Amino acid sequence: MAALLTVPSFSSSTLSARTPLRHSSPAVRAPPPFSCHYCRSRSASERRRLTVKAAETDAKEAVKAVAPEKAPSSGGSSLNQLLGIKGAARESNKWKIRLQLTKPVTWPPLVWGVVCGAAASGNFHWNIEDVAKAIVCMIMSGPCLTGYTQTLNDWYDREIDAINEPYRPIPSGAISEGEFDAQFDWIKYFVAGCFEAILKTLSPPTKKKFLAPQLVATIVITQIWLLLLAGLGLAGLLDVWAGHKSPDIFFLAVGGSLLSYIYSAPPLKLKQNGWIGNFALGASYICLPWWAGQALFGTLTPDIIVLTLLYSIAGLGIAIVNDFKSIEGDRALGLQSLPVAFGMDTAKWICVGAIDITQFSVAAYLLGADKTFYALALLGLILPQIYFQFQYFLKDPVKYDVEYQTSAQPFLILGLLVTALATSH
Repeated sequence: MAALLTVPSFSSSTLSARTPLRHSSPAVRAPPPFSCHYCRSRSASERRRLTVKAAETDAKEAVKAVAPEKAPSSGGSSLNQLLGIKGAARESNKWKIRLQLTKPVTWPPLVWGVVCGAAASGNFHWNIEDVAKAIVCMIMSGPCLTGYTQTLNDWYDREIDAINEPYRPIPSGAISEGEFDAQFDWIKYFVAGCFEAILKTLSPPTKKKFLAPQLVATIVITQIWLLLLAGLGLAGLLDVWAGHKSPDIFFLAVGGSLLSYIYSAPPLKLKQNGWIGNFALGASYICLPWWAGQALFGTLTPDIIVLTLLYSIAGLGIAIVNDFKSIEGDRALGLQSLPVAFGMDTAKWICVGAIDITQFSVAAYLLGADKTFYALALLGLILPQIYFQFQYFLKDPVKYDVEYQTSAQPFLILGLLVTALATSH
């Protein structure tokens, strides 16, 4: 694929058709077959064809030499593979690959959001029942619905991931027909058979057999549906458990799942627009789990909705941080992420501005609401973030991506908890 993108493809028939015309005289369109002129022309054509084939061969060899650096390697980290991050080891175990598709490294912010919502409710108590409710809500928000979102995103981003994140299971080829065990055959062939029947209905008859890529679609789409239904089922269970008259948590889960779909999937594919896509992502990671945790233990009020939506602007900034490492693939496939639209220098200032100004605004709100202690605590948590922005992110947002996030983000999420505790008193 890389060779097709970077090396122009010239057919030998095209060269052989064009070359004689450049050597023939204007008066004679085609020289006699045994003329010396024709022989010289044909020899030149053959030399050109050999040159082009040699160039194509060299390009392919160069691509093969580069590819192993991007693909998962046996020397990679098994932990990175399980977390779904860069530097993952090559894995053949189907369950580990399924887990990698859900990108567990993205679960903690959702789990933390549930903690913030429970704290903001003011009604969480350290007893077995409330802890059990919170754990179920965390499983719904993290492994189930975030896992659904990440698997869905991997499926629709498989082409762009081949450029940006080639270690992911789909572009790396880790998911293949051979990974289906006998215990999953009935699911595989039932869904694949239905899919094949639809294809036959919509397209002309073909003699080709059912292809492995369609089986890859089967395992990924099956996982998407199972995680979605599990998340929605747990949401309904929590509503019953909390004694809600209306299924508030279920509605939040449905809304979040729909937002995840239109974020990743065409025709809307919100992530194509840097502003809308990143705000939707920020709201999903901050608002939705907070709202679910607060609705589970208390009442979700309009002021909390406004406050968390404001905090989602900081979430927009966090989402921009992840766009820098994807700039190559985003530009190639026409996604208007902010680093692509504004350039890296402008985008990194938009990023830190969104994060810092939002938190200063929340601190001002708390100060105006006579929550002075919490406002000062939040200010104290903003200052280290600014320091790490200058120390790492503003110097080079690609090179120091991991260092910045591991250093600064803990202070941001602690600020979320401080804000939640402030609103509960």
